[in-house]
Amino acid sequence: MHPVAVDAMGGDRAPEVVVEGAIAAAKEGYAVLLVGDESRIGAIPRGLPITVRHTPDQVGMDEPPAQTVRRRPESSVRVALRAVKDGEASAALSCGNTGALVAAALLELGRVPGLSRPAVCAALPRADGGRLVLLDLGATVDTRPQQLAEFAVMGHVFARFVLGVGQPRVGLLSNGGESGKGNESVKAADAVLEGLPIDYVGPMEPTTAFRGGCDVLVCDGFVGNVLLKTAEATAELVAGLLKREVLREPGSRVAAWMLAPAMRRLRGLLDYKAAGGGQLLGVNGVVVVGHGRSDARAVTAAIRHAHHCAGESLGRRVAEGVAWAFPDNLRPPVSGEPSADAPADGARQPRPG
Repeated sequence: MHPVAVDAMGGDRAPEVVVEGAIAAAKEGYAVLLVGDESRIGAIPRGLPITVRHTPDQVGMDEPPAQTVRRRPESSVRVALRAVKDGEASAALSCGNTGALVAAALLELGRVPGLSRPAVCAALPRADGGRLVLLDLGATVDTRPQQLAEFAVMGHVFARFVLGVGQPRVGLLSNGGESGKGNESVKAADAVLEGLPIDYVGPMEPTTAFRGGCDVLVCDGFVGNVLLKTAEATAELVAGLLKREVLREPGSRVAAWMLAPAMRRLRGLLDYKAAGGGQLLGVNGVVVVGHGRSDARAVTAAIRHAHHCAGESLGRRVAEGVAWAFPDNLRPPVSGEPSADAPADGARQPRPG
């Protein structure tokens, strides 16, 4: 398989932790193409499947993403994505500015035919031991009902081919499980999702979803990003409070020692570093979105994940899923036809894959 193109300059602690994570992944046998300033990347140990591509330009974490990416065609994030476009890399990874990554992916790779907006997803742990695919996590903040339906289909594909869920159940994030709950956007999206050829189980509260009520939970990018950050903050808060309370009394330290292995396993389940990153769905290629605070372990996990998604041909699978669910989106609209927000109907193509 071709290497994963890694934006060495993206992230709060780049390039040092990105290079360290790439070296660790290469030692496991994963091929890597590091893109960035050679003078800052430094020397790479001999014998590892790592290639360095020099480009001095980069996009900062706090810069305006769309404008900056357009002005800097040789920035590390764009050069990494161009390697995917040119067939030199099987996937791209960046822990840098998410908005810049999305904008660069649209510029370099283009959107999947029939799709109006991309989405970022991540698989979070559920109480029943399964994984919950949550999207969008920030690629598209303001959405129309049809776009939420597109997210649902992409989440269905991700859960099926990356997580191995045979028939993913898809829910719509809401403040209740009844069809009449939610704001106007959620109510309208509920009607659109009802018409999709997927296992749509209706509106759903976060508690129900995280208990195992669905495999995919759909929402707009603003709500999803806030929900994800709230989940991360809650996990850190609970772990900190538990540690403080267990160590409050001297006699509790024996119990803490006995609980240590279980607590380490719990941290592994809740730690974003173990998963490495999210997935940008809806562009013509495999793109992994790393956390800005990623350490070397997170970068290594993200490279593993990128190779896995490339091995499952995720970009092609998503394109097939969109064509299967929305065949009318693949032809230009004719005057007098229903709007793009109307449910897609008509003959369905065979289920992808």
